Amino acid sequence: MVRSHHSHSSSIHDVTYSCGYCGYALNLCSSARNTAGIGSTKYGKQIKKGVVAFLAVDETRFTRADEVTCAPHFRSARSWGLFRRRSRLLCRKCGGRIGAVYEEEKEEDDSAVLSEYGGSDDDDLPTSSGSSGGASRRRNFVIRISALQPSSDDSAAVPFSL
Repeated sequence: MVRSHHSHSSSIHDVTYSCGYCGYALNLCSSARNTAGIGSTKYGKQIKKGVVAFLAVDETRFTRADEVTCAPHFRSARSWGLFRRRSRLLCRKCGGRIGAVYEEEKEEDDSAVLSEYGGSDDDDLPTSSGSSGGASRRRNFVIRISALQPSSDDSAAVPFSL
C-alpha cells in the first residue's frame, strides 16, 4: 500500500463550501465542523434533519438576521424558557438562508444541544435566555446541508497559511 504525502492528504479531507443558491464562496471548511457527537444516535437525527454543526465560520461572508420569539419551549428535560433567540445566517451575496447561529453554556454537552436542535423545527434554536451568571458561553453554527455546495475551485481546498 502506498501512502500519499501528508500535505496532499490534508487537502483531500478538507472541503470548502460555497452557497448552494448562487455559488458565493462562504469560506466554510469541513475541518471546522463540530464532530463531538459523531457516532451517536443524536448525530444521526441531526443529519436526517439536514443540518451540520460548525464551531467557526467566516462571518464576513454572511449577513445575520437576529430574531426573538416569545413562546414556551423546552431547553432540556429539566429546563424550559419563554424567549428563544436566533440569528439566521444569510448568504451575503444572494440573501439565501444558509443556517443559524446560537449560543450555549460551555458546561452543556454538545450532543445534547445537537439533539435538542434536531428534534425541533429547523427554525427553532436552543438558546439560553437570561443572564449568563458568570458561565462562559460559546457560539455554535448550524448550517443547512441543502444550502451548501462544495467549492469547484481547486485552490480553495488548500488551507490558507502565512
